[in-house]
Amino acid sequence: MKIWFHHLNVCSAQQPEMDKFYRDLLLMDDVPGMDTRRVGMKDYAGQTTYLTDGEVQFHMSEKDHLVGVRTGHPVNPLDRGHIAFRTDDLASFKKLLDDKGVPYSHYGQWAMGDFDQVFFFDPAGNVIEVHEVREHKQRD
Repeated sequence: MKIWFHHLNVCSAQQPEMDKFYRDLLLMDDVPGMDTRRVGMKDYAGQTTYLTDGEVQFHMSEKDHLVGVRTGHPVNPLDRGHIAFRTDDLASFKKLLDDKGVPYSHYGQWAMGDFDQVFFFDPAGNVIEVHEVREHKQRD
């Protein structure tokens, strides 16, 4: 199982201003194709921008402190944002979380049609995402 850094997601009530700031000041560009990969998230209607410096992705989402409540998950990735990693074997990573006694929320393919996602907290309360790219399937 391999794990690597994928993106940082920052949540803000000023999402349009954040988008303009990062585009204008840090000269970040859109991540090609990300808007077309987002699936219908009936539990989140907020705006998200997917930017990159050419190597690392930076996502900016409209803050929504009730996503966890609406989805029935104890971990909310769109309240304070999250740090995201990608893996090539999510099943093995979930087993590692279980073996270490780390509780997590398995959102499945909720946000991006091809990301199978789990979210959990680090010891400081930061939200961590680990996802694997999969073929698109409907949410359970």
